Amino acid sequence: MVLEQLTVVDALYLTMVTISTVGYGDVVPVTAGGKLFTVFLITTGVGAALYLLSQFAKLVIEGELREVFGRNVMEREIARLENHVIVCGFGRFGRAVVEELLRSRSPLVIIDTDSAKKDDLVSLGVPYLIGSALLDETLDHAGVDRARAIVVATPSDSDNVFITLSARERNSSIRIHSRAESEAGARRLRLAGATQVISAYQSGGARIAASILRPAVVDFLEISTLGRGEEDIALEEIRVAAACAMIGRTIGALEQQSPRLRIVALKRNGEPTRITPDGSTPVSEGDYLVVIGERTSLGQLAQLAQGA
Repeated sequence: MVLEQLTVVDALYLTMVTISTVGYGDVVPVTAGGKLFTVFLITTGVGAALYLLSQFAKLVIEGELREVFGRNVMEREIARLENHVIVCGFGRFGRAVVEELLRSRSPLVIIDTDSAKKDDLVSLGVPYLIGSALLDETLDHAGVDRARAIVVATPSDSDNVFITLSARERNSSIRIHSRAESEAGARRLRLAGATQVISAYQSGGARIAASILRPAVVDFLEISTLGRGEEDIALEEIRVAAACAMIGRTIGALEQQSPRLRIVALKRNGEPTRITPDGSTPVSEGDYLVVIGERTSLGQLAQLAQGA
């Protein structure tokens, strides 16, 4: 437009004809400056146009365009999460944790290094990251600073210790549940700041022994904690939020309101946990109530505790 004194339409038309190498010849540069600019435009524009076309074709043909859009949506979803759970490692141990979290509809993000597990992760319908939790940027991307808990479930004790240290550095209040493969690993995980250390072999062995010695107790715990059995029963922890209707009411009054529930424990500030608290005990802000009962009634009590 400046060099050849063309209108917007003519200038755009001449540019497109030049870059596309069509060359109709109906509009041509006539000034020396216009001709030099056209040489520059042909040299750079044609190559750039071919490169863009080839990259776009690659995105469409290989399905990368859909993956890019899907990744952007997932990144925005992760950025909105708060008080979620991060699961590092989607092996047999991590998968079992994820299944139970999904049953409780807890928001979570899964991190795993194996890209071959992508289809399984997609089928779950939850946010995931293909990468190493050993990298600070991966934990930051998963929102470790906003998460309420992280499950460190890789098969390597040394990796689990490193991830535990990184998570504790980035979020001093986060609950860290780490998997240990050995006694030495469990000791180092505790030193690294893990809130809970779990050895799958020891826990499994202890569970089998308990099933032999106290089968009725184990059956009850499986029903209440995993929601298995004839009735949909669960054991849940409920935190009493500020300004909710529960504050000031007694344990007994809450149980009378929901006959299908029983408050079996009360945790208040730094006090020891009270088992089967007295019915006259009033509920205070910040209390943690351990409640057993029907899932529907538990959900209603949880909403009441949050002020809903």
